[in-house]
Amino acid sequence: MSQRQLAFPGCSPAYISRVESGDRIPSLQILRELGRRLDVSEDYLAVGREREGASREELHEAEVLLRLDEPDEAKRLYDETLARAGSSSERADALAGLGQLAFQQGDPRTAIDHLEEAFDLYKAEEANHPAAADTLGRAYAMVGELESAIALFERCLGQVEGRGDQLEILRFSVLLGYALIDAGNFGRAEELLGHALAIGKDFTDPIIRARLYWSQSRLHAERSDSDTAARYARRALSILELTENTHYTARAHQLLAHIELDRGHAEEALRIVQEGWPLLEGTGNAVERAQYRLEEARALAKLGRREEAAALAMQISGLIATAHPEDAARSYSVLAGVFEDLGDASRARELYELAADMLQEHNPSRYLAYVYTRLAELAEADGRKDVAFEYLKKAVGMQQEIGQRDRV
Repeated sequence: MSQRQLAFPGCSPAYISRVESGDRIPSLQILRELGRRLDVSEDYLAVGREREGASREELHEAEVLLRLDEPDEAKRLYDETLARAGSSSERADALAGLGQLAFQQGDPRTAIDHLEEAFDLYKAEEANHPAAADTLGRAYAMVGELESAIALFERCLGQVEGRGDQLEILRFSVLLGYALIDAGNFGRAEELLGHALAIGKDFTDPIIRARLYWSQSRLHAERSDSDTAARYARRALSILELTENTHYTARAHQLLAHIELDRGHAEEALRIVQEGWPLLEGTGNAVERAQYRLEEARALAKLGRREEAAALAMQISGLIATAHPEDAARSYSVLAGVFEDLGDASRARELYELAADMLQEHNPSRYLAYVYTRLAELAEADGRKDVAFEYLKKAVGMQQEIGQRDRV
C-alpha cells in the first residue's frame, strides 16, 4: 500500500512520510484510523505488539452484560471496543453486539445498520455468525422488509444444511417459517416447520422444544385453526414455565391469550395475560409491554368492562406511537378492534386509517388488506356505500397481489 493509498483527511501522504521517518508522532485518533485501514491495532502500530486480549475480554464481558439485561454498561463496552478495535473481526463483533442491543431496545432500523456493517466486515457466510444473522433477519421482518428477512434466512438455511448442522438447521427453519407466516406463504411455512418438528424430537433442550411448539401455534393461528393453535401454545407455555427465561414465558402467555380471545374465551384470556404480566413488566421494553397489554384491553372490552378497557387502550395508544411504523401499524389495527368492541366506531376508524397510512409503504401486505376490509365494514355501517366499495376493492386487489407474489 502506498502512502497516498493510506492517506485520509487530516493525515496526508507527506505526514505519513514524516511519521515513518520519526519526525512526527501521530495522535491517538490518527493512529486508530491508520490501524483500521491496515487491519491492526493502535497498540501494534505504537509498540509493535498487540495488547493481550483486552478487546476480546471486553467483548465477552459486554455479551454477558447484554444477556444479564444491563444494556447501558454493555453499550459502553461495545462502544469502547469499536473505538479502538485493532482488527476488522473485533470491529465486526462490536458492531454485531451494538446491533443486538439496539434490537433488544426496540430500534430495529439502527440494529440493521450495525449488523449489515458487521457482516460487510466479516466477509464470511452469514451462518458463521448465527446469533447476528438471527437478529438481523428479525429486524428486517420488524420493519416490514420481509423479502430481505426471507432471503437472509434462506441463505443461512442452505449454508447450515451443507454442513449437516442439525441444531442450526432447526434454528433457521423456524426463523424462515416465521418470516413466511408473516408474508402469508403458509404452504412453504408449514413444510419447513413440519420438517423442523421432526428434527426437534431428538433435542431435549426446553427452549428449542418451546420454540417449535410456538411456531406451530403461530402457523395454526394464522390459518384460523384456533383449537390446534391453543394446544401447541399451551405445550410451549408449560415447557417455558419450567425454565428461567421469563421473557419467552411472558411472550407465550401473550400468544395464548391472543388465541383464547380468537376462540371466544375472554375470561380465560384475561386470566392468562394477567398471570404473565409480572414476567414481562421488568424485562421488556416499553413497546413490548404496550403490545402485551393490548391483549388485556381486548379481553376487558370483550367482557364489557368498558371503562377499564378504554383507559388501558388510551394508555397503550401513546406508547405504541414510539414503535417502528410497521410494528406500530399492526398494533394500531388491534387497538382499533378494541374500540370497535367498545362501540366507538369513530376512534376505531381513525386508528385503522392511521394503520393504513403506515402500512402503505410496504405494499402489498396482508395486514393492510385486513385493515382495508375493516374500514370497508365501518363505512358500510355508516351508510357510506361508495367509500365501503372503494376500500373493499383495495382489499381484494391486495389479496390478489399477495397470491400472485406467493406463486412466483
